[in-house]
Amino acid sequence: MPKHFYTLLIIPHKKKDSVKKFLATPRHFQLTAVFAVIFFCFFGYCAVDYLTLKLKQMELDNLRELTSTQQEQIDTLHEKISFFDRQLAELKKVDEKIRNMASELTGKSRKLSRKEDPKAREQVLGVGGPMPADEAGPDKLTNLNRHMDRLLEDASARERSLAELQEYLHGQRSIAAVTPSVWPVTGWVTSEFGRRTNPFGGRSEFHSAIDIATKLGAPIKAPANGIVSNVEKRPDMGLMIQIEHGRGIGTLYAHLFRAAVSKGQVVKRGDVIGYVGNSGRSTGAHLHYSVSLNGVYVNPRNYLR
Repeated sequence: MPKHFYTLLIIPHKKKDSVKKFLATPRHFQLTAVFAVIFFCFFGYCAVDYLTLKLKQMELDNLRELTSTQQEQIDTLHEKISFFDRQLAELKKVDEKIRNMASELTGKSRKLSRKEDPKAREQVLGVGGPMPADEAGPDKLTNLNRHMDRLLEDASARERSLAELQEYLHGQRSIAAVTPSVWPVTGWVTSEFGRRTNPFGGRSEFHSAIDIATKLGAPIKAPANGIVSNVEKRPDMGLMIQIEHGRGIGTLYAHLFRAAVSKGQVVKRGDVIGYVGNSGRSTGAHLHYSVSLNGVYVNPRNYLR
């Protein structure tokens, strides 16, 4: 028997059961301690590993939920981009329609842009549509970003195009405002622009205006915006008014009964500038109406609508 040992007694509560005795040496305790440490280490490792797996599972569930949410957001973004694409395509069509209408009104065939090149024309005539099928794959977000970049570039080009169109139409409106395109009086033309027989001598002469016969005292309206450059009375032309409209365009109104404007006055299209008369060398009440371009008389009918 070893010199050092310990006795372990197990005493039952019931008297009929015998007492059990165990002998243990220090080595037994050492082995028990070693096994206990190993057991607790293993248990601790298993517990940590289980908690780690549990945390990873929770993180994975969160990532799945986040991925699902992001997928819904991506799908929503895809729908919005497709809608924006369609709206931009409609805007392009409106842009092109306005340009064509403006071209028809000005008698020009796609000359709205002085700096237009093939690339710019392609942008003006661009069309839209749904996102291609190959942009719905795993790398959908990247493809959406690329598609959005293209849409932003297209929108920027559309903004420049509309700004150019606005500038052009503003210029055309300014030109139209100073172009004498409406009749100054209502009546009938008794003498056209060009060669004619002089009503007082029978000789052939060049008539630099059109004579519009109408009732005495009929109001004369400015056919375009301008500034009254002269109001005077001459033996041959009678009382006359001259208006400078800008861009080298001028108009003259002669044989008036009375003037309603004065020199230096600004007039707008439709303003009454005087009244039809029979002053000067005239055979009856009418308006002598002439248009000059850079000092040269031109046929007023070229401007009248």
